[in-house]
Amino acid sequence: MPFEWQDGKREAPEISGASCFGAGDAPLARLSLWPYRSLSRRGFVWFIAVTVALISLPLLAVLGTMLLWGLLPFLAAAVGAMWYFLERSYKDGTLLEELEIWSDHISLRRHEPRGPERSWEANPYWVSVHLHPSGGPVENYLTLKGGGREVELGAFLTPEERAELHDQLTYLLIRLREAEARI
Repeated sequence: MPFEWQDGKREAPEISGASCFGAGDAPLARLSLWPYRSLSRRGFVWFIAVTVALISLPLLAVLGTMLLWGLLPFLAAAVGAMWYFLERSYKDGTLLEELEIWSDHISLRRHEPRGPERSWEANPYWVSVHLHPSGGPVENYLTLKGGGREVELGAFLTPEERAELHDQLTYLLIRLREAEARI
């Protein structure tokens, strides 16, 4: 799954009324999200090699003729374009979203391959998690609302993963609010 929870708690085994997390302490929970990669680097090498081999087969028929020199630039351009766009896909795959939750604030940072880092912070007590089954740019569009803004989370995940993440975040924020109410 292209998201992973890391437990940042150092003392209390559960979110409890015992507030041992001040400013600068490790977050109660940390979530990292990244786009799914369907082609590994090794698969990329194999794909390019097989593509070159298959494109070269028809060239054997025109080997030694002037037609070879007419076809060769187009075939090389096709392989070059595939290489370029697969490399661009890898660069876009370096996108990373990091959500950190403390008892007193929540922070979301989005590291984009091209462009500045974007961030959002709010008080987790007032943050609400929304799942828009339809009407958003993607199915099961997931947003966090708080601090006067609504931000998207994991738009690159599958609809099922966004629904699962919605349930996990909602549960975590409810537990956090209950713990704060006990104090």
